[in-house]
Amino acid sequence: MESSIIKVGGMSCQGCVKNITGVLSALPGVASAEVSLEAGEARVAFDPQAVTRSALVAAIEDAGFDAE
Repeated sequence: MESSIIKVGGMSCQGCVKNITGVLSALPGVASAEVSLEAGEARVAFDPQAVTRSALVAAIEDAGFDAE
């Protein structure tokens, strides 16, 4: 299991947090996703054999947010 912190921009409310958490949690290989509106980041624990960090970033961007 690997852990990564992804900076997320464009979040304005808890609805955004729920949206991103749901998008990340739905990806195969993601064990947990904790999104913080205050910190502007997502902490994701994932299996690097099943999903890459760039795929996590792409999923956040596809949901309409900025990620790096």
